[in-house]
Amino acid sequence: MRLAGVVTVLQAVAGIAFVVALLVRAGQADLGSVGSLTRTSTYGEAGYFGLISLGVLVAGIGLLRSKHWARTPVLLLQLLLLGVSWYAMGPSDSPLAAFAFAVPAVFVLWCLFNRAGRDWWLRSSAAPDAEHGDRQG
Repeated sequence: MRLAGVVTVLQAVAGIAFVVALLVRAGQADLGSVGSLTRTSTYGEAGYFGLISLGVLVAGIGLLRSKHWARTPVLLLQLLLLGVSWYAMGPSDSPLAAFAFAVPAVFVLWCLFNRAGRDWWLRSSAAPDAEHGDRQG
């Protein structure tokens, strides 16, 4: 589970780096875009991705600390990233981006669903005051 937490924290750091790049871009005189991108919409996009990245960071730290609540947000994030990679591979015709999104997502999903990940989840789903023989499964 710790490896899944490390990869999730790295995904959050990549998201925060994207937010910084958006803020740097919004601060420049010429936004350099094709279309109707405004400074306000760029700040809004940075805020949106900043909140998401902070949530991913919290979930990744939760996995690193073996917190049971962090498993579901990380699982959902990885499934969303698989959808992003599918779109990058197909309609966007960007196989390198698809590979960059899919490989960490599949690895984290494998960590969450392999035997050790399932055992961790079953151990932590028991009530804190339950005796070891009282687990329901």
